[in-house]
Amino acid sequence: MQNPSRTSSPLRFRCTSVRRSVWATLVALALASPLGAGQNSPAAVSITLHQAIQLALQHNQTLKAAQTGIQESQADQITASLRPNPVFTYDDLFVPIVPSQFNGTNLNNITEFDVGASYTFERGHKRQARMKAARDQTTVTRSLVNNDARALTYDVAQQFVSALLAKSNLQFAQRDLASFQKTVNLSEAQYKAGAISEGDLLKIKLQRLQFQTDVSQARLALAQALAGLRQLVGFDSVPSNYGVIGHLAYQPLHGNREDFESLALKTRPDLAAAKQGVLAAQSNYGLQKANGKRDITTSLYYTHVSAINSASFIFNMQIPIFDRNQGNIALAHYGVTQSQENEAAVEQAVLTDVTSAYQAVQTNAKIVRLYDSGYLRQAKDSLEISQYAYQRGAVSLLNFLDAERSYRSTELAYRQSLANYMLSLEQLREAVGTRTLP
Repeated sequence: MQNPSRTSSPLRFRCTSVRRSVWATLVALALASPLGAGQNSPAAVSITLHQAIQLALQHNQTLKAAQTGIQESQADQITASLRPNPVFTYDDLFVPIVPSQFNGTNLNNITEFDVGASYTFERGHKRQARMKAARDQTTVTRSLVNNDARALTYDVAQQFVSALLAKSNLQFAQRDLASFQKTVNLSEAQYKAGAISEGDLLKIKLQRLQFQTDVSQARLALAQALAGLRQLVGFDSVPSNYGVIGHLAYQPLHGNREDFESLALKTRPDLAAAKQGVLAAQSNYGLQKANGKRDITTSLYYTHVSAINSASFIFNMQIPIFDRNQGNIALAHYGVTQSQENEAAVEQAVLTDVTSAYQAVQTNAKIVRLYDSGYLRQAKDSLEISQYAYQRGAVSLLNFLDAERSYRSTELAYRQSLANYMLSLEQLREAVGTRTLP
């Protein structure tokens, strides 16, 4: 006797597959439609890369907080230039408290009055040494802030390229989805005419889910890239529905590694800060040596006692037998050595950054040129040939879908290689310390 379950299983399997395909199509439409409603509206403001960098340099809160360090250093310069304040002294001794004794005779003969002033004369040119050390430290701080601006500029450029990549991927995904939708419509007509089977039609419709997913993911990547860029340029500098102007493009780089290394040694602000740090350490060493000199305090007093008016002159200075500021002098001396080693380390790091970025540019340029040499066009031609042959029954559905996947992956990889090349250029600009490259 035949098992009933075995008899009905092919039909039940077919119905289940149809329901699954229908549900998958509905889910794909539900994922794509809500996200597309808000993203297709035109942007209120669109900015270029140059504008994004300028906005970040003007409105980025982190950079503005770092810039206050320059003002703090300038305030230290004011403090360093101040001279010691003179000291005024007054005392009135033996003043009678009995009213009957409080008269001119007692005040003249018994009460003692002292009025004086004292002033400290700094030795060893301490004030000049303080001012020089403060000025050198301000110079270091300004270079460090410039280095923060360099890093911020790279972050903005990197995020901007990510936004361009997401924008390009979204445009490609939408165009690819629209093109594949024509294939779906044609397949439905072929199915109704009996040219293809229902199974092939369902496979094509299921493949549409991948295109709809690509559109949704590209919209999400673009929204995240724009949000990250807005944080860098300042939330108040652009509206929430802003956009970016530009496209992924290959621009050949001219110049060799040695030229970029030489330029970096002249323009990198962190290296300039390291060099200025050596001067600041030497200034601090001179200040500590000046502090080892003991200051002179002079005082001039006028005294009235027992009807006698007199003047007093007092000279005061420490005898530097034990404390001659030896510890701070030695510490400052080691600080000079430390700053010199730090300068050498930063210089080596600069050369390493330039070498790494230059090699990345060369490698990514080769990859882009490989795509431009014919692989990109070959992927497009392969898809068009497979599509033409499939529509006329010359190739199978699997061959056509495989050509579609290869073309899509090649296009996405090409856009990613362009983005990688542009990012490596931005990395080289950061490594060199200037945005002007040949």
